[in-house]
Amino acid sequence: MLRFSNFMFPESRDPARDADVIADCIAEAKLCDELGVEVLWLAEHHFDGNCAYVDPVTFAAAVLAATKRIKVGFAVAQVSLHHPMRLAEQMSLLDNLGRGRVIVGLGRGTAYNVYEYQGYGIPHEEAAERYEEAEGIMLKAWTSPDGFTHEGKHWSLKVPRLRPTPFTQPHPYLIRSASSEEGALHLARRGLPFLMNVQSNETTAKRLALYGATMAEAGYDAAHVARCLDESWVWRNVVVAATDEEARRIGIPAFEAMQEHRKTLREKIYAEQGIIMKHETVPPARVNHEAALIAGSPATVAAKMAEIEATGVGGVICSFRLGPMPADVAAGSIRLFMEEVAPRFANTVAAAAE
Repeated sequence: MLRFSNFMFPESRDPARDADVIADCIAEAKLCDELGVEVLWLAEHHFDGNCAYVDPVTFAAAVLAATKRIKVGFAVAQVSLHHPMRLAEQMSLLDNLGRGRVIVGLGRGTAYNVYEYQGYGIPHEEAAERYEEAEGIMLKAWTSPDGFTHEGKHWSLKVPRLRPTPFTQPHPYLIRSASSEEGALHLARRGLPFLMNVQSNETTAKRLALYGATMAEAGYDAAHVARCLDESWVWRNVVVAATDEEARRIGIPAFEAMQEHRKTLREKIYAEQGIIMKHETVPPARVNHEAALIAGSPATVAAKMAEIEATGVGGVICSFRLGPMPADVAAGSIRLFMEEVAPRFANTVAAAAE
């Protein structure tokens, strides 16, 4: 049974409009809650306006207060930019505020925007090792009623019992991101579900098949493999309109403007500093609208979602508001998706009617 969620990643190019875009986000969260969207995923990006609310931890508290049913997930919290104990406390508080409606999605941090690390005074070369150490600390914090000590490369800690204790036991629901095949297979060997970045349906099918096979080779039984696939999510940019032509007229320019804006920012830093974090020899799938954008009528979008369902994955993270797309256009797309696409797969909107 395929599940659907919304990735709220709102662009704000004009600092004078930040407050308006943030207000739009709260309205979008309320709409998603009303329509029965399962999860509202929040991103974390700093300094460039690519994510208007910037701090997903603070913003998650506002969303939880403004909604009743929808889960709030992180896709992802950039762990390498946080002190792990502070982040563990914050996530535990959110878990209590939402009474279990929080999904703690963790990742090392951006692989593209070096200025995020520079702004926080953290060497970007340390991102992966900081993430790995921090994740272990957070799990200890949530599950050590008598406190714990930690001696590591980046933190030396003597921690009393964490308060508030998590509402969800033994700890808030945790999921990790995997942007590469290697990352997905690493989580498969650990028997863990994952969040997958934007890829074509063909790549998704191939990667998920390999993920399941690798998990089986690592000794996990068929039931565990099926559960992990069901708890995993793949990300797609989605625009729904009355006709295919209208959806593409709206979606393609917004998608291309979004990608060009991000590319320009990365190239600006490279021109100024000569630093590039990730060299790409071929254009990645995320920048090709044929591979990374699903735009069409409800019937067309449903057919694409059926292809995703056939891969065995449990959920789709739909990014509806793309780049400079107006909030009302995105809201119309969300409503059309939840009223005419989602019901073809499951009783997704039932929760909204209760």
